[in-house]
Amino acid sequence: MTRRREKPLRFEIMRLDDVDGTPVDTTVVDAASVNRIVQQAAAIGQRLWIRPTEASAS
Repeated sequence: MTRRREKPLRFEIMRLDDVDGTPVDTTVVDAASVNRIVQQAAAIGQRLWIRPTEASAS
């Protein structure tokens, strides 16, 4: 039996403007980095929008 190589989970994280909620900047990270970024944003009161994204073909 052959094992399928699973694609790593990646997420797009958008930092949102404090006043109107529009995206200020965007980054794509692996699943392991999401928690760290969320914790940092929570510590300073930043608003984030996080959504899964397609893994890039390699």
